[in-house]
Amino acid sequence: MAVPLSQMWTVAAYVLGRKLSRRKRYPLVLMLEPLFRCNLACSGCGKIQYPPDVLRRHLTVEECLSAVEECGAPMVSVPGGEPLLHPDIGRLVSELIARRKYVYLCTNAILLRKKLDEGLLQSSKYLTLTIHLDGLEAEHDAAVGRAGVYAEAVAAIREAVRRGFRVTTNTTLYHNADPGRVRRFFDEMMDLGVESMTISPGYAYEKAPDQDNFLARKKTQELFETILSNRSRRWRFNQSPLFLEFLMGRRNYDCTPWGTPCYNLFGWQKPCYLVQEGHYATFEELINNTDWNNYGRASGNDKCRHCMVHCGYEPSAVNHTFSGIGGMLATIRAMVFNR
Repeated sequence: MAVPLSQMWTVAAYVLGRKLSRRKRYPLVLMLEPLFRCNLACSGCGKIQYPPDVLRRHLTVEECLSAVEECGAPMVSVPGGEPLLHPDIGRLVSELIARRKYVYLCTNAILLRKKLDEGLLQSSKYLTLTIHLDGLEAEHDAAVGRAGVYAEAVAAIREAVRRGFRVTTNTTLYHNADPGRVRRFFDEMMDLGVESMTISPGYAYEKAPDQDNFLARKKTQELFETILSNRSRRWRFNQSPLFLEFLMGRRNYDCTPWGTPCYNLFGWQKPCYLVQEGHYATFEELINNTDWNNYGRASGNDKCRHCMVHCGYEPSAVNHTFSGIGGMLATIRAMVFNR
């Protein structure tokens, strides 16, 4: 099973509770960015292009916990930058686990084995190590701009799995992705013993150095239809099966930008993790003061036109699942028959 039953139940109970209380907008996952600093310079990343004085800063553990409590989402994703560069990342993770939040610690894994040896992180059903890997060795090392990173990440995965950690991978695909090699990559990840995989098309960050290889919507659908059709029964994805059908062009959703709010050095990012149009001081201001009609593909906003990224559309798929009997049946059909 891709996700433990305890986590599935927690998320299901949370979503159903919000629906019964008739809350129209609620977060599913908090994207908590405690820093933008990184030890890589990936060509598709828009986070490390900030000036040095910003890259030197980080949120305190107390600031992070305050945002988590304010948001209330059952899952917390901790990306960056590289979160293992945060001086108090071990304490932050421990505090989140103590609050029974399901934590996805996103890392390029360069420092992971060292941190595990230091005892910085302890295995828990609430903690998942999410390793950034954009394909097989040649593709990944090219994407991150450094040779040897794939090999180090694979070694870190093996060690984390050996120590009993939950481990997933996070893969972003671009225009030049080769479907056959992506499928081979999925096989290799299953051979390594990872719990599941997350896949998504890249988003065209305005600050990203490489603007030529981001996917347009039609190309995204063609690529994922080729990759995911006739898929192996071994492959496990840490994603809604309806979202995977959306990537393949088989379902039509609009974005749910409030489903994955982002808190970082500047506050609550408006309107979402991907689009930067200012920040609010509080989560309540983000939800109540943002004109959500201006975002998502249906809005006509050019920044949203080609976006099919999981942080905006996974919540839409989850909302469909819990919308009624039809959504439940569609999800079951996708799980059982979409091979």
